[in-house]
Amino acid sequence: MKTEELRYLQRLAELYPTIGKASTEIINLQSILNLPKGTEHFLSDIHGEYEAFSHVLRNGSGAVRKKIDDVFGHTLSNSDKRSLATLVYYPKEKIAYVKKKESDMQNWYKITLYRLIEVCKTTASKYTRSKVRKALPSDYAYVIEELITEKAEVLDKEAYYDSIVDTIIDIGRAENFIIALAELIQRLVVDHLHVLGDIYDRGPGPHFIMDRLMDYHSLDIQWGNHDVVWMGAAVGQAACMATVIRNSIRYGNLDILEDGYGINMMPLAAFAMEVYGDDPCQVFEVHGNPSNYNALEKELSRKMHKAISIIQFKLEGVLAKEHPDFHMENRCVLEGIDPEKGTVQLPDGSVHNLLDTHFPTIDWEHPYELTDGEKEVVERLSSAFRNCEKLQNHMQLLLDKGGLYKTYNGNLLFHGSIPLNEDGTLKEVEIYGETCKGKALYDKLEAYVRKAFFTVDEKEKKASQDILWYIWAGPNSPLYGKDKMTTFERYFIADKETHKEKKNAYYHLWEKEEVVNRMLEEFGLDPDEGHIINGHVPVHQLEGENPVKCDGKVIVIDGGFCEAYRNVTGIAGYTLVYSSYGLSLTAHEPFTSAEDAVETERDIVSNRVAVRYNPRRALVGDTDNGKALKERIQELKQLLDAYRKGVIKEKK
Repeated sequence: MKTEELRYLQRLAELYPTIGKASTEIINLQSILNLPKGTEHFLSDIHGEYEAFSHVLRNGSGAVRKKIDDVFGHTLSNSDKRSLATLVYYPKEKIAYVKKKESDMQNWYKITLYRLIEVCKTTASKYTRSKVRKALPSDYAYVIEELITEKAEVLDKEAYYDSIVDTIIDIGRAENFIIALAELIQRLVVDHLHVLGDIYDRGPGPHFIMDRLMDYHSLDIQWGNHDVVWMGAAVGQAACMATVIRNSIRYGNLDILEDGYGINMMPLAAFAMEVYGDDPCQVFEVHGNPSNYNALEKELSRKMHKAISIIQFKLEGVLAKEHPDFHMENRCVLEGIDPEKGTVQLPDGSVHNLLDTHFPTIDWEHPYELTDGEKEVVERLSSAFRNCEKLQNHMQLLLDKGGLYKTYNGNLLFHGSIPLNEDGTLKEVEIYGETCKGKALYDKLEAYVRKAFFTVDEKEKKASQDILWYIWAGPNSPLYGKDKMTTFERYFIADKETHKEKKNAYYHLWEKEEVVNRMLEEFGLDPDEGHIINGHVPVHQLEGENPVKCDGKVIVIDGGFCEAYRNVTGIAGYTLVYSSYGLSLTAHEPFTSAEDAVETERDIVSNRVAVRYNPRRALVGDTDNGKALKERIQELKQLLDAYRKGVIKEKK
């Protein structure tokens, strides 16, 4: 036996010091391999829409309703199934609603408890008892375990379970117990959650989404470009910070910064009123739905919007000139403005009239230089972002659970795209003098993201933080995937031709099987079994676009969670569920409110389409975790052999 192998087995023997303990663990792991694989739930491009996100988490994109159908089949009416499903999603609210209408609550409690217990039994059956026990709510763990565990030794089972349920009702704990069972079903129905990026921007509640994810039992996150720009703001990268603030103002979401994260916007407000006090700033109208803004607030928002936009364009111009290898010189737009003619010459040579010609903070000899007032605003806001404890905790979650991509159970998950040449080959991208492509590009960029937070070398930190801005909007960034971000043009130029952003070749080559196969192989996956799952680009269902590409090998799950996209997508988002039976894509209707969901018992799952059925039910042994368990079993068998040969001594 090699020295390294013996040393490893000696370390393993510290965990399993006897033949009996090692044998028990082998038996335990072997039994786990033969359980059905846990259900994976995929969401993308949530964009701050907390209420819709929360509802989809509660219903598991139809997984809860499917469990109810599996349990009750034709023994319950569709109406009763809908009612039970709504109770699982919103137990507190549903109980309060039922109490207003139901005359015999004792009977309702009893029927409901029995139904929930049956659903709970089926939901828990695919897990080990140990895993279920860890998921049980502490207050009712023992009682729930009794109710969902078959007890062969009890002769009169009906009387045994009746006595438990009757006691729960008699002592006035029925409502609490129903809530506990409903939340347990939600917890067990989905084993693992994948969030494929863009948690932030546009919608009003990204901080609530992050709070919810902080407590989620099992998840991973693939960063989107909107997440990375917030990461940049959190480490004090000025252009990223200006972008975050501009986006928040543009969609009427300053509450996210001020109330959600406690970042004081007064420095920007005071500066905007001082510099743009007489400027109507009409092209900087707030989008979204700021219906709670009065006239003065709307006026102030426009001025703040313009102030931070000009600051952003200046900061971006400096970065583009500092980093010519970013190939973002087309964002050096301020130098093309002719203030006397009121026109701008874009980097492509075209000249256009400006919709706004008032630029009091721009020195035309040095157009990208911040004024003293702008510098002070940037410094004060940067300090507020860097020192916001809640924001830093949320960014730490993105770092701990996230990355630019993930391979999981044979599938490749990322937010945006893999940069490709027009012939379908991997595009080579230069990052600080080093050329890389495909997986190596993703790995290189992710390393820089992490260094932006943790490196102590000031030069390396500056370079890493600047890369965050590149990932947000760079032409070869895998998270952006377009030739340019035409923010300036959308504000200042009426001609919509200048607003166009050309997509990377990935977005029209994803129907070519040989190209998709090469991408899967690049990340070490089997092209015959694997899928690419990504978001970022809304699926235009209204125009007949299909989210399933390349005969099911590529699945796009950004269908318009964000309200701002629904007029072009026609739906309110796609989600994906990967159960032991296969992959199914779910389309969602717009979510109105929890109150409406409770009262009408209307779910937002509008359509479920099978992407792939497994020829046999997938087991834990078929998953990545299963492979790891099999390796562990082999190591434990080696340990048993070492014990029996006397190479390692038992410690009884």
